[in-house]
Amino acid sequence: MTTNPFDLTGKLALITGGGTGLGTGMAKAMCNAGAKVVITGRREPVLVDAVKELGENAHFIVHDMNELDTIPGLVEKVEQTFGPIDVVVNNAGINMKKPAIEVSDEDFNQIIHTNLNAVFALTRECAKKMLPRKQGSIIMISSMTAMYGIDRVAAYSASKSAVKGMIMGLASEFSPFGVRINAIAPGFIESPMMLNAMDNDPQRKAKVLGRTPMGTFGKAEDIGYTAVFLASNAARFVTGTTIPVDGGNSIGF
Repeated sequence: MTTNPFDLTGKLALITGGGTGLGTGMAKAMCNAGAKVVITGRREPVLVDAVKELGENAHFIVHDMNELDTIPGLVEKVEQTFGPIDVVVNNAGINMKKPAIEVSDEDFNQIIHTNLNAVFALTRECAKKMLPRKQGSIIMISSMTAMYGIDRVAAYSASKSAVKGMIMGLASEFSPFGVRINAIAPGFIESPMMLNAMDNDPQRKAKVLGRTPMGTFGKAEDIGYTAVFLASNAARFVTGTTIPVDGGNSIGF
C-alpha cells in the first residue's frame, strides 16, 4: 500500500474534452500519478493522437456530451469496459464571445446546454455509481468569469457561475456518502491560441498580467497538478469548494 497521498494508482478517471488543452493536461498529470484515464471528445483523430501521447494508461471513447440521452450509456460503457469510475472531470465546454445584446436565445441556450446541463447529467449518472460505493471525486472546471466580470461572455459567465452554485448544493448532498465534488477555476493558461491572441492585443495582455500578482501566465500542468490533488486522498477532507489556479488573478488589482 502506498504512503503517497497523491498517488492515483488503481484509480480510474473519466475526463470529458480530454483530447486537447486543459483536458489533455489533466489526463497527462493523472496518468503520471498512476491512474488509468479514459478521455472523451467528438473528434476521433484528436483523441487517437492524445492517447498516443499519454501512453498505455490512457484510452478514449468518442462521445458528444451535447447528446444528453447518451450519457447514461457512456457511463455504463466506461464501467463495463474499464472498471468502476473513481474520478470524473467535467472538462468539456464551449465559449462564445460577443456583445450581450447580440446573443440570441439560441446562442445562450447552447452555452447553458453544454456547460451546465451536460455537466449535471454526467455528474448525476456517475454519482449513481459512486454513492453506493461510498467513494468518488467529481471535478468541475469553473472560470475567472465566475469570479469577476468580463465583458462579452454573458452566457459563458452565467454557465460557470451556475456550476459554482451547483457544486455547493451537490457537495452537501453527496459528501455524507464519501463522494467529494469540487471545481478548479483556471486563470489565463498558456496555449498556442491564447498566446497568439495576447500577442495580437498587447493592451489586453498588459491588463491581464497587470492584475495577476505572479506576473505570468499559467501552464496546463498547473491545472493538471490541481486535478491530481482533488482526485487523490490528499484532498480527502476537501469538498464543495472552487480552487482558483490563476497566479492570484482573481484577487489581483
